[in-house]
Amino acid sequence: MKILIADKYPESGQQALTDLGCQVRVEPDAKGDALIPILEEHGSDILIVRSNKVSGEALMKSRLSLVIRAGAGYNTIDVKTASALGIYVANCPGKNSIAVAELAFGLMLALDRRIAENDRELKSGAWNKKEYSKAQGVFGRTLGLIGLGSIGQEMVARARGFGMPVVAWSRSLTPEKAAGLGVEFAASPAEVAEKCHVLSVHVALKDETRGFIDGEILDRLRPGSIFINTARDGVVDHQALARVMKEKNIRAGLDVHPNEPPTGTAAYESPLAEIPGFLATHHIGASTDQAQEAIADEVTRIVMEFKDTGDVPNVVNLARRTPAKTLLVVRHRDRVGVLAHVLHGMKKSGINVQEMENIVFDGAEAAIARIQLDREPSEEDLSVTRRGNEDILDLTLLPIQ
Repeated sequence: MKILIADKYPESGQQALTDLGCQVRVEPDAKGDALIPILEEHGSDILIVRSNKVSGEALMKSRLSLVIRAGAGYNTIDVKTASALGIYVANCPGKNSIAVAELAFGLMLALDRRIAENDRELKSGAWNKKEYSKAQGVFGRTLGLIGLGSIGQEMVARARGFGMPVVAWSRSLTPEKAAGLGVEFAASPAEVAEKCHVLSVHVALKDETRGFIDGEILDRLRPGSIFINTARDGVVDHQALARVMKEKNIRAGLDVHPNEPPTGTAAYESPLAEIPGFLATHHIGASTDQAQEAIADEVTRIVMEFKDTGDVPNVVNLARRTPAKTLLVVRHRDRVGVLAHVLHGMKKSGINVQEMENIVFDGAEAAIARIQLDREPSEEDLSVTRRGNEDILDLTLLPIQ
């Protein structure tokens, strides 16, 4: 099995994949269009990327079976094209949660104590203790979380250590779950913004979350609040953020930014750079040795499972629900050609098979196949199929709810 790693990747992770018997090629500088000829030349089965973008064109010109995002988010991969081509896309959720939560708290503390400004002014030759002795502190102030997945829950754990109560909203959060996590339940993101002193965002970037943190939510922040985003830049309306920073003296710490360069070093101008109270890092939330080793271990597990069984852990692009309308249950003798006969019958009737499984009974004399179909066969279709093979013991139709 050929693996192409098109990003920086731990040497221990490379060796682990080699130890699985895979042919591993590492091309950390294969960015953008440069990835396409390497995929074509290498004939890769598996592509592993961190921040590198994987375009639909690259996928179409490849022989890939699996793309693994060595991290949690996968918005840099053209998942729609991958799905259309039957290419699995998998990620490594939760493995960088501690690293991201640590950075989010670092940004929060740095904004509260104005650490970057302290540093710059002192190094410039000025002593200004009078100015920088002003800080609110975080003890007793409320941390608001929008998104309460693995990173959000790591934020909760750290908030306890800092003596910060937490109010949270997430699509899956219920009052009961909130009570179990020791946080206050909010019915909406706007309610979180209204109740907190520090608002931290931890939602994935999807179509439904693009621009999700908009002016309506940001306007609910109280003057002098802190806003943190270590998720994805696309979930925040940056024009609205710039406005509330100016109007309400909101301080913002961002690890993710609009139009980030695709390479490790490049010229970049942040649209918020000139606004007082803005603190930025270079999309480094997951960039700790601990996180990268944990992610590499998870990538190795995914590759090993795929290589040994054909299954893909953490796959993100399988249909949650197929167009299947009915289930055909075939009880049959475990003989050559039985299922081929049934499937040929469905094909002649213009019926598409969506999903299928075949379970063999002890002794391998009989089996049951469960075949999901996009429409119900007629009684005549079933009768012809049943009569056409003596090893079919029974055919049953069941509705799919």
